[in-house]
Amino acid sequence: MDRAAAMETPSGKAAADENFPVGSWLLPARLRPHIATFYAYARAIDDIADNPDLDPDDKIERLDGFARAVRGAETGDPAFRKAHAVRRSLEVTQVTWRHCVDLTRAFKQDATKLRYADWKDLIGYCDLSAAPVGRYLVDLHGESKTAYPACDALCNALQVLNHLQDCGEDYNSLDRVYLPQNWMAAAGAGVKALGRGRSTPALRRVLDRCLDATEKLLESADRLPDQFRSLRFAMETAVIVAVARKLSRELRRRDPLAERVVLNAAQFAGCCLRGVGRTLLRRVWRRRREGAISS
Repeated sequence: MDRAAAMETPSGKAAADENFPVGSWLLPARLRPHIATFYAYARAIDDIADNPDLDPDDKIERLDGFARAVRGAETGDPAFRKAHAVRRSLEVTQVTWRHCVDLTRAFKQDATKLRYADWKDLIGYCDLSAAPVGRYLVDLHGESKTAYPACDALCNALQVLNHLQDCGEDYNSLDRVYLPQNWMAAAGAGVKALGRGRSTPALRRVLDRCLDATEKLLESADRLPDQFRSLRFAMETAVIVAVARKLSRELRRRDPLAERVVLNAAQFAGCCLRGVGRTLLRRVWRRRREGAISS
């Protein structure tokens, strides 16, 4: 068997399955191959962490190998070819490998940690599993690190929304629960409620409380597109904010235990139009205001 095939455990998920566009046509063409390489690396290590057939020690060993390879060790081992590919990409683009290693830290945590005590505990996980993706994109575009806080808020919000979408599947397949345990206790919701085909009133209160907290993150992320010099990156980010807000509303009115809550093609297209249109209008307005001030 091929060494990489033996090390990786592909789930079949791809960029098209994500809630947000991955390296879409909105972004500069010269950067899209690097984004695809980064995504392939992230997908490979995420699949290892989520594989129910691997024991925790095996997962950690594999993830440690990816972390070493992306830092420049074991450069000749073909088992970690996706790590080697992203390392070469990082060298070309002069982006730090820390974002890639932080992802392995998150997924090692997934291998052993099945419950999260409170919202702060959950966001601590998101800071490793989601925020590094946004920070990578900020660095790749040569934008200022002052955008990190708002970017972290957006990525963490997307991660929580994904957790809510998959809360039943995560519990049933991995016994993993990302919902804050103190909020579940306060609502009187036990984890076994996640194994049902429909949310109980108590569990619904927990989901809504998570959505309330996520809305605060999205408020922080709302001005993120304005912080970027790159118009293309700003438009892409505005689309993602619009997608996150729409998905949050859908999760508010639909039950993720009873159905897979995703945006349909029309809803996604509407988010794209809103994001692009809003960014263009704000750029025009800002230039006119700056012109008025200078005159």
